Amino acid sequence: MSLPHALLTSLLEQPGSGAELARRFDKSIGYFWAATHQQIYRELAKMERRGLIAGAERDGGRGRARHYTVLAAGRRELVDWAGAAAEPRPPRDDFMVRLRAAAVLGDVDLRPEAVRHRDVHRRRLENYLDIEARDFPAGAGREGQLRLQHAVLRAGIAFERAWLEWCDELLGDGSA
Repeated sequence: MSLPHALLTSLLEQPGSGAELARRFDKSIGYFWAATHQQIYRELAKMERRGLIAGAERDGGRGRARHYTVLAAGRRELVDWAGAAAEPRPPRDDFMVRLRAAAVLGDVDLRPEAVRHRDVHRRRLENYLDIEARDFPAGAGREGQLRLQHAVLRAGIAFERAWLEWCDELLGDGSA
C-alpha cells in the first residue's frame, strides 16, 4: 500500500484540511498504516501537483488552512489501485530480530520487552473491541461499505489476539 492511496481513501470518506486528515488518519487508517503528520502534508502537496486532489484556502479557527477534496483523477487512481493484485508482504518487526539476536547471544533477557509487547497488544485489542462495540453493534455493519470496514477491524482484532497468544506462549515457556 502507499500513503497516497491511504490518503485518497480517507479524503473520499470525508474531505478536509491536512490537520483534520492527520487527526482522522491517526484514529482509523493509522492503526495499520503509519504516517507522520509531516509525511501526510508532504504527500498532500504531491497529490495536488499530480491533479489527484484539489486544495482550497479556507479560514479556520487558527488561520487559513487548505481544505482538500478528491478529483476524478484521484478517484480513478484509487479504483485502479484497489482492484489491482498485490502480494502479501511479510511483517517487519524489530522484536522478532531481537529474539533472533538473543538466541544467538544467549545472555539477553527479553522477558521485560515481551511483557511490554503483551501489554501493548492487550491495550490495542481492548481499543479495537471498544470500537467494534461502538461502531458495529450486534447485527449492524453486515452490508456494503460497513461490512468491509468491519472486516478491516476484525482483522485487527484477530491480529492482536494472535499476538497475545504468542506472547503468552513465549513468556510461558521461559524462552524470552
